[in-house]
Amino acid sequence: MAPPVPGFKLNENGIPDFDDLPLRKGDPHLSAWGLYGDKDELGTLNRLTDERVAAAAKSEIRTGRRISLNWPLNSQQSGRSFFSRQAFHQELIRKDPRVVNDDVWSFNSQVATQWDGLRHYAYQREALFYNGVTQEDIHGPGSTVNGIHAWAEQGIVGRGILVDYHGWRTGAPSPPSASAAAFSPLAQTSIPLEDLLACLAAQGTAPRFGDILFVRTGFAAAYAALTPDELAAHRAVVPHRFGGVARSAALLRWLWSTFAAVAGDQPSFESWPSASAAAASSPSVDPDADPALAGHALHEILLAGWGCPVGELFDLEALAAHCRAERRWSFFVASEPCNVPGGVASPPNVLAIF
Repeated sequence: MAPPVPGFKLNENGIPDFDDLPLRKGDPHLSAWGLYGDKDELGTLNRLTDERVAAAAKSEIRTGRRISLNWPLNSQQSGRSFFSRQAFHQELIRKDPRVVNDDVWSFNSQVATQWDGLRHYAYQREALFYNGVTQEDIHGPGSTVNGIHAWAEQGIVGRGILVDYHGWRTGAPSPPSASAAAFSPLAQTSIPLEDLLACLAAQGTAPRFGDILFVRTGFAAAYAALTPDELAAHRAVVPHRFGGVARSAALLRWLWSTFAAVAGDQPSFESWPSASAAAASSPSVDPDADPALAGHALHEILLAGWGCPVGELFDLEALAAHCRAERRWSFFVASEPCNVPGGVASPPNVLAIF
């Protein structure tokens, strides 16, 4: 992991304060370009130092219990995938006359549990990816710049914490807040920072710098309850509507100040669509808009601005049940993205270890 480039003012965690973003005049809104050098492809994963990972393993691995956070790759079938992504297809091949089988898989790398990589989402107005990379840079002959392979070398490994928002929201006799009462994972509703912090306080979970954040919204249960016709109707609305974390400067300040990577159980980590996404296809108003974000989606700032991995469609159900049983919502995370030079995204191949 690269140390910050000399010349930037750093706080006690070795990063600039949120209020100092962007770091250079003329760079996009809230970006941290240049912090680890102009050729860096790890972004906030630079926070996962050997020392931090070793400390997480020492503090979090106690029983050896392992829980997968991966949806099956075939969870979304043809005709039922969000964002019109190619569903998983397996071709099983007999190798007669030997008693041997091969198989061939084809699928969109974001159709099931995934890490969004740095080639996925750019600053839309500036048309620039992390550290100023352009579409032309990415699509140039033989280019692998900002590819997912850079994350495969050492993985996304460290201390994870679960914000079991769905458990907190539904477990009390009455909704713990007005926003929790109004929230639906299948509607354009948002989880404000205040709710995330209240949930963590109720759990007794204290985030540490360099943690990997997981937010359980209840999407998996809501998705499983849909009939085929209801699922088709929900998917037919474009842009799709999903609940997620709020698009606010306060939430971004918290993420920047604390985490190395973020993930959720829904198709979009943030509430969706953003104002810019909605405007691309309809004049709908974004109820979650924060003027301080200057119309940007969180995907723009997290991926293109900071180089922060964004995980989506993580299976957090078994994890949440085990956390409740153990009364502990922190654990060790071991994720190995696929080593695909120039890849846009990847299944996470992820385990939570207690």
